[in-house]
Amino acid sequence: MKKVLLTSAIALALIACGGSDSEKKTETTTPPTSMVETPKTDTAAAALSPELQKGVDLIAKSDCLTCHKVSEKLIGPAYQDVANKYENTPATVKMLAEKVKKGGKGVWGEVAMTPHDTLSLENAEEMVKYVLSLKK
Repeated sequence: MKKVLLTSAIALALIACGGSDSEKKTETTTPPTSMVETPKTDTAAAALSPELQKGVDLIAKSDCLTCHKVSEKLIGPAYQDVANKYENTPATVKMLAEKVKKGGKGVWGEVAMTPHDTLSLENAEEMVKYVLSLKK
């Protein structure tokens, strides 16, 4: 599990750094299936505001992608499902950020979300703002 997370984090860092067109043309490897959705997030993030981009970057550096994907359920709900369930208001952002920090279970099933108590409330809020921006 740690290898998958580490590989995902390294791949995200490489994707975020970009590269020249010639580097992209010569690349012939296919990313692992577990990482296919992450580049879409980074591509879409290119048009995001700096505040939302910060949320994307924080998620990429965290363990969130171990349990969540953007558009499909993994262990936890898809980010888009979370966005569709909650209204994007300052009160909701704060409530969900606190939930990220404290962990919990019951809203999306019986599998508990582990607490992320080392994450600052401000960073958790940036991450939640990005997730809520995915509402369809």
